[in-house]
Amino acid sequence: MKIIILGAGQVGTSMAEILSREDNDVTLVDINNEKLDGLQDRLDIRTLHGAASHPSILEQAGGRDADLVLAVTNQDEVNMAACQIAHSLFNTPKKIARIRSAEYLSHPGIFTDEAIPIDVIISPEHIVTQHILHLIEYPGALQVVNFASDRIQLVGVRADRESPLIGRELKALREDLPNVDTRVAAIYRQDRAIPPEGNTVIEPGDEVFFLAARENIQSVMSELCAVEKPGRRIMLTGAGNIGLRLAQTLEKSHYHVKLVEHNAVRAKQVSGQLDRTVVLHGDAADEELMHQENIDSIDIFCSLTNDDEANILSAMLAKRLGARRTMALVNRSAYVDLMENTLVDIAISPRLATVGSLLTHVRRGDMVAVHSLRRGAAEAIEAIAHGDKTNSRVVGRSVEDISLPLGITLGAILRGKDVVIAHHDTVIESEDHVILFVVDKRHIREVEQLFQVAVTFV
Repeated sequence: MKIIILGAGQVGTSMAEILSREDNDVTLVDINNEKLDGLQDRLDIRTLHGAASHPSILEQAGGRDADLVLAVTNQDEVNMAACQIAHSLFNTPKKIARIRSAEYLSHPGIFTDEAIPIDVIISPEHIVTQHILHLIEYPGALQVVNFASDRIQLVGVRADRESPLIGRELKALREDLPNVDTRVAAIYRQDRAIPPEGNTVIEPGDEVFFLAARENIQSVMSELCAVEKPGRRIMLTGAGNIGLRLAQTLEKSHYHVKLVEHNAVRAKQVSGQLDRTVVLHGDAADEELMHQENIDSIDIFCSLTNDDEANILSAMLAKRLGARRTMALVNRSAYVDLMENTLVDIAISPRLATVGSLLTHVRRGDMVAVHSLRRGAAEAIEAIAHGDKTNSRVVGRSVEDISLPLGITLGAILRGKDVVIAHHDTVIESEDHVILFVVDKRHIREVEQLFQVAVTFV
């Protein structure tokens, strides 16, 4: 596939890195030469210095025969103009744009072929907000992703010493929960993937990813870690796009929300946009302020400013002062890796969350959803099986007869309205939505090929 990526920021560079490793012809464009320095050799891509929305630059990037234009600069207007030009001058088949402004997003009717021709809109703020809401809903979870229109969920938890399953074989899960069907998709022990077999013994500290129907998630979590009721008292810091959007969503769900903003003008502005949220002008790193606002009674503290260091330090302070659970928005990949086993319970990476959503629309085969897991090291995929046994590698075959690469787990299926947890003798039917866990992303191309039908399929 020939792909043009506009914008060499964190998302654009991450996409270039991922897609170049998957046998795609990638050209990365940016107006800042410093961002492009060294990328061409390091990532095996072509780089081009220039304005992303200029027709001549798009033509030099290969716009006339590009399969996809991915516009992820930090300016909505540039992204929209680039997609318009790609459509009008080059008739590019697929155009994806990152749009941040709520003003544009609140008028979806403008994004049509007759107006601004964008096929897929990606909103990082919306993606991150949903990610945080899932973590609030399931205290104790490290990551929660939805599949099959929210009918199936993949949840990652860290097994603790008090868990009923500690020191026992994985097959004991069925004995403890005879009426709940679930599938453990992956186990990580000290950052090493352990194949989840029936005789695998769960140890304290294991990171366990499992699939289950939404209504069964809490039951399975209770076998692996301490399950708490979702807390109602939440403190957010940073009244930017994400902080404001999250506060608006939470207050509608009857959470008790406090929002701390250091800029007085911004604090006054957002207070007029919120109905039930208490907006405070101050610094979340101010220990006296935190004591005044009863930080020790806060169930969830979430730091969402644009400053990684401030987010990390304020979350650590909140935890030390008694907040039950802390999260911090962290953009730098190096910081995300360093924060494991610190006072901060969860580091939220907007880049990884956004990249997963973009991959949904880039993968070959009929992919409904792609989620990036474990700081980008693994992926969970929802793919639709098409065709029949004569032209498909999966339809009409049982799970044990499908040639899955090592480290790929076929975990669950949505068949019509029914959730089916996949076992070795489960047979895949045409139009099934199949959920897979990919431990080693080097096998992504093989997974795509499994779900591509032969040319004889009509």
